[in-house]
Amino acid sequence: MSLSALYDLPAPAKLNLFLHVTGRRADGYHLLQSLFVLIDWCDTLHLECRPDGQLHRHDLGPTLPADDLCLRAARLLQQASGTPLGVDIHILKRIPSEAGMGGGSSDAATVLLGLNRLWRLNWPRQRLLELGARLGADVPFFIGGHNALVEGIGEILTPVTLPPHRFAVLKPMVSAPTAKIFAHPLVKRDTPRVIVSVLLQAMRENKHSTLDTLSADSLNPESWHVMWGRNDLQSATEAICPDVEKAKKVLAAQFKHARMTGSGSAVFASLEGTDRFEVATFKGFIPEQWIGQVCSSMSSHPLVDWAS
Repeated sequence: MSLSALYDLPAPAKLNLFLHVTGRRADGYHLLQSLFVLIDWCDTLHLECRPDGQLHRHDLGPTLPADDLCLRAARLLQQASGTPLGVDIHILKRIPSEAGMGGGSSDAATVLLGLNRLWRLNWPRQRLLELGARLGADVPFFIGGHNALVEGIGEILTPVTLPPHRFAVLKPMVSAPTAKIFAHPLVKRDTPRVIVSVLLQAMRENKHSTLDTLSADSLNPESWHVMWGRNDLQSATEAICPDVEKAKKVLAAQFKHARMTGSGSAVFASLEGTDRFEVATFKGFIPEQWIGQVCSSMSSHPLVDWAS
């Protein structure tokens, strides 16, 4: 019996616990090294199969661009698989756009995982990863399904196990233009690569229980706190979008440390060691029209078992 629809599919956001720019390829793409963690701030998608091959998207919340990553993901999978089927994609956006939280990429990954099942393709995860890499640097991470050290241009994934954690996330109204950020002279493009084996060993020894050393620059293997490093895009983003620095200060005033995630305008702070009253009053510190939320980390993507 064929499936006709899949409802309430989650598309979780992510945070970059650190983001280092380690170089630049001849084609202009920047080489990155970052630690991605899934959080429970999610978009929701519903997929309804169409026999006529047409692809349509229906916005249940904010209006998205006419040809967004969801439709591009569906079109790419349809063309690659040769299926005659189509889909109606209904999407409720909750993750703010241009925040550096991977919302659009996560939506695309959920579409690929969902359509793989809805269209009865049964593709292995590796084939979906290859398609995802063609859509955007963050898409493979969400298809991979696990918190991960991400390298290259986003295609090299090393799954990691992280303890449960909570974060305060704050997004100012301003949006940060990714291309302008990467082109800015304040971006450091030669950060030495963290030695993966050293980082993973530090994690196994439970030396990652604090984010108190967010500004660490040393890459000495004896300095385990380097795993949290920094965001090499933050200075440039703050220069372009002063509200990002303001958001960082709002969070840091309440939770000690804060930093930008990804290449967007959202910032986050660890809630480790924070009492319930401080967390409960978090939204009282948020400027009008800014978006803020307390989030928990996820050990894996809710659809991790949808591809082998």
